[in-house]
Parts: sequence; structure tokens; C-alpha cells
Amino acid sequence: MAKLARSPTTSPPAAAADKHRSAAGSGLRSLASAASGWWDRWTVIGSGLSKLERAFGDQFPEGERYFGLENFGNTCYCNSVLQISASKKKTGVIAPKRFIQMVRKLNEYFRGYMHQDAHEFLNFLLNEIVDILEKESSSAKDSPGTTSSENVSNGAAVDGVRKEPLVTWVHKNFQVRSFAVHAQLPFILQGILTNETRCLMCETITAKDETFFDLSVDIEQNSSLTSCLKNFFSTETLNADDKFFCDKCCSLQEAEKRMKIKKAPQILVIHLKRFKFIEQLNRHKKLSYRVVYPLELKLSSNSADADCEYSLFAVVVHLGSGPNQGHYVAMIKSHDHWLSFDDDNVEMIPESTLQTFYGSSREYSGNTDHGYILFYGRIGGSGNEKTDSSDGV
Repeated sequence: MAKLARSPTTSPPAAAADKHRSAAGSGLRSLASAASGWWDRWTVIGSGLSKLERAFGDQFPEGERYFGLENFGNTCYCNSVLQISASKKKTGVIAPKRFIQMVRKLNEYFRGYMHQDAHEFLNFLLNEIVDILEKESSSAKDSPGTTSSENVSNGAAVDGVRKEPLVTWVHKNFQVRSFAVHAQLPFILQGILTNETRCLMCETITAKDETFFDLSVDIEQNSSLTSCLKNFFSTETLNADDKFFCDKCCSLQEAEKRMKIKKAPQILVIHLKRFKFIEQLNRHKKLSYRVVYPLELKLSSNSADADCEYSLFAVVVHLGSGPNQGHYVAMIKSHDHWLSFDDDNVEMIPESTLQTFYGSSREYSGNTDHGYILFYGRIGGSGNEKTDSSDGV
């Protein structure tokens, strides 16, 4: 399974985090062990009827519980992502201290207490999950005496004694149950992009597929997510120093290149590239551009899946004027209500609040709270009903 592609322009710490990313097998096991029970071995801070429960009143969803996460020194980048990925058990506050310690042990980039990037942490987290799944798949296939499916469902037989399969945090929090082959993994964030390059001399089209877990899109002032995605999927001309080597022509030729979604993921993650490297300043700058993101999104013109529709269910928001400072919070939709997860504080918010995170229409503005990572759930595949307020791409 392909790993997440990293670009030094997607977020400030991308190149450094890529350099320091750990691939040690023992480290993966340690992370899995630390995280497998982090929702069960939590520390609850406070008791009694929460402010959130009072806000819900009689409409509080039966069996659903919501937790805040304690901040261990600039760990809001981690908390905002974990709130979206993990299941909630009760109301209150969780202190995922062991999980944070293991993340810092695996990747030295996250060891300090400086401001970190939520998108880079998401990349790190997903890559660790992929590594765990691939190792489990390989272990199951290599076990003698049973088939892969038997190994997966029942555990491998060693010296006549059947061992129970290892249940990691991936199983519990991401509902992954099959490891037979990674092509069959129910990895709901994974999609397939097709890169097509057409030689302008012989008209030959070269296509290459690659997996993705998110789309990192450039943004412009006073634009929309729709227009940003159109630019992302637009046709690019390769000429001058960027000519394409055509195998049929056996030479460098001018060409046209474009991308399209071959297989749309169950959950579409879109990263708005708000941190841009300015060569003249030799540093990254935060782009506070106003980018309107819709509650409903269509990818019909850029996807092989006809009428591919999505519904917004979570937003990671960056609060702050620059890439090396600020705070992250998560806005998550649950049972038709929007909730704000700000570390250990969980509150209900009106849906209209999402509009305050579009960005600023002016370059210099007091508004420094901006949507950074968008999470869209596919309509139909997740049992959601379609609405008439969709926005087409």
C-alpha cells in the first residue's frame, strides 16, 4: 500500500518530519500497544452533568458520549485530529498521556513543545496505521498451516496452540478487521488518483495510478473549495524545461497532464494549503484567504464515480496569525449537531459558526481563525440522505 506523498510546500514541517519519520517495526508495536487502550485507560477530570449535556437536554443521543482531550504542552495539533478519528465513550476529559509519549518516541519531530502542524500529524498517523496493517497482513500470510483468512479471523496456530490475533488500536478505532491483503482493507480514507499525460506529438496517453489519503489544494483569495478543486484537477501543459519523455517518440516532447479520481474514498480529506513558503522572506507565511467550503460537495466532473457526493462532517481549524504559532480545534458533526472540541472543552455550536472559519476577504484582518483540514463523508456509502444544497465541482 502506498504511503502518503509529502511535499515541502504542503505544510511548514513536512520536509523535516519526513526526514525524521520512524519506520522501526518495534516502534509500531509500541504505538499500537499504547493506543489500543487509550480510550479505555483514560483519566477523567471532573464529574456531574456537563455543559454539553445541558445544551443537548432531552435530545442527547442515547449511547453517544463526547470527551475533551487534555493538552500536554502544544498537543492541540494531535487532539484535533484524534477527536475526528476516535470513538467517544463518556462525557468528561481524557488525558491521552501515554499515546502522546509514544508518538514523541516514534518521531523526534513531535518531541518538543513548539507549535506543530495538524496536517503533518495526520500524515504521520495514517502512515503508521498503514505500516501496522501491512505487517499484520504479511504475518498472517506467512503463518504455516492455515490460510490467510483463517489466520485473520481465528489467529495463527503455533505448535498446535492457536493464538488470538493481536488487536491493535487500528482495529478498535478504525474498525479494521481483515488483513488478508491490503487491497481488501476497508480503509475508508483511501482513494486512487490517475495521472494522465498526453504527448502532443504522437497523442499517446500514459496513465499512472497512485493511492491517496488526502488532497492538498492551493487556495486563492475570495474563492471557494469548488474553484480550488477545479484548479487542482485542471490540465497542465508541460513544455520548455518541463517537457515529458514520451516512450513512443523516444524523446522529450510537449505534453498535457491532468489528474482525476479513479476511485473515490469513503471519507474525502481535503487539506487547504494555508502555509506558503515565501522565497523573498525565506520563511512560511499563513494565507488568511477567504475560501468558502460547502456543506455538500460533488466530484462528478473529476471522478470516475458518477454522481459522487459528499457531506461535510468535520473541520480542523487553525487559530493564529502564523505557521509557527497558534492553536488547533476540531468542529465535528454528530447526530445533526455541530460540536466544538477545543482540547478539554467540548461545546455545541450552531452550524452557521462554520462560516466564521472561511477566512478573511482582506489581506490584513483581525480574523485569524481559518478552516485548515476538511473531512467529507460520502453520501450513500455511509447511509446519509442526499440534500438539495450540494455544490458541484
